[in-house]
Amino acid sequence: MNLSCPLRAFRWLPVLAALIGGSLPALRSAERLNVLLIVSDDLTACLGSYGNAVCRTPNLDRLAAQGVRFTRAYCQNPVCGPSRASFMSGLYPEQNGVTGNNYTYGSYRVLTPSLAEHPSIGGLLRRNGYVSMRVGKIFHMGIPGGIEAGDPGGDDPDSWDRAFNVMAPETASPGELEDISPRPAAYGTRFARVIVPDGQETTQADYLAASQAIAILETRSRVRVSDDRRQLRPTDPLFLAVGLIRPHVPAVAPKRLFDHYPPERIALPRVPPGDLDDVPAPAAEMRNDARYGMDERQQRQAIAAYYASVEFMDEQVGRLLGALDRLKLRERTIVIFTSDHGFHLGEHTLWQKTTLFEESLRVPLLVSAPGFQATAGAHSDALVELTDLYPTIADLAGLRDRTPANLVGRSLRPLLLNPGATGEREFAYSVNSRGGRSLRNLRWRYNSWGEAGEELYDLEQDPRQFTNLAGNPAHAATLAVMRAALDRKRQAIGPAPGGRPRAK
Repeated sequence: MNLSCPLRAFRWLPVLAALIGGSLPALRSAERLNVLLIVSDDLTACLGSYGNAVCRTPNLDRLAAQGVRFTRAYCQNPVCGPSRASFMSGLYPEQNGVTGNNYTYGSYRVLTPSLAEHPSIGGLLRRNGYVSMRVGKIFHMGIPGGIEAGDPGGDDPDSWDRAFNVMAPETASPGELEDISPRPAAYGTRFARVIVPDGQETTQADYLAASQAIAILETRSRVRVSDDRRQLRPTDPLFLAVGLIRPHVPAVAPKRLFDHYPPERIALPRVPPGDLDDVPAPAAEMRNDARYGMDERQQRQAIAAYYASVEFMDEQVGRLLGALDRLKLRERTIVIFTSDHGFHLGEHTLWQKTTLFEESLRVPLLVSAPGFQATAGAHSDALVELTDLYPTIADLAGLRDRTPANLVGRSLRPLLLNPGATGEREFAYSVNSRGGRSLRNLRWRYNSWGEAGEELYDLEQDPRQFTNLAGNPAHAATLAVMRAALDRKRQAIGPAPGGRPRAK
């Protein structure tokens, strides 16, 4: 360690403190690292670093090689709005009252008056010396719909010193718009692809968002808030949250990226005959025959378009990482990449999200934290939730002692220092807006649908969840254990805010 360099010496202080079991006081602004939080939309773990050999994600794979890749990270609700409100507030959906996308400007703080003084992670940082900025979709935003109008969506204004909305054409983009799925009618849920002519992708939301974020990095916060309450100095540490909307439908990408994925070369996932015969009806609502009506050719087109859209999003991540390198900010910036939830691409004949299967709840999570990780390119198999983002960012920012007492997440800092550890979490907890509740431990996933039924999967023996063991007498003891654990979890969470009943 070169102690003649003040920055390099600082980078090792958190590591040394963790190794000797101590803690550091809240760091001065000049010493704190910047935080770049990048959130993709509707992204399953299809990255190269997660084992996908078809979808091209070189920039995210580079980020994984620089940090720690979490292989068992789970969202708390497989729908955009509730998931985002959950990880930004550090609370479960039942606690902050956001159980669907039908909330407007003001986010959970308006829905739940008891949380009026509960800051989001952005609010906490800006109260403690950070400049907090948003570009694009971090809380909920209509895609398509609101983004064509440049709307803020269900944003939380208290989170940001400055917020930048993106206005983009989506289905009105230049190029070829082609419907893939015959149903449903709404473009926000049906499969369509928009093949943008090469060179004209600069009109697209993610390109615009990355450009605005790069401009913020370039200026290093040389701005003032509109009411001049305080000057935002370029020496203040920066929390920059960048919301990239791809691969949310419609699948938009330049033609050169669509050319990487000829549909006829796309393999469909293996689905045993009658795969959904043993699951409760709510678990099968997103099945192709009932909702989308795609034939095999259309399903291959949908996956190919999804991958092209993912690669386009990956290019924008590369532009952001390149800007950090060019501006010599990389060693002073924590970079976190994740998605709001996973996405079905034909597994179990299901498409899109909202289910409690692994494909819908599992998300990619990459964390690169200079000075806070033992090694680059490591992976952690510990169970983590997106609620862990709030305490992790606060901890790495030196604000562990200033977080709200009701946070449900755990800081990932120990796993960054020791990725091989089992972690503190026995279960990952998720819900959906159709009344489903789910617990996942290292071996089992248990889903409860109330009177509609239950699911139990042995993820060691049946990682693709083809066989529901809930009705198998040989697994009655395991079912009882998981059922009791879910009951304890719900009791610990308590009733919905304000005494209102939980969403059914």
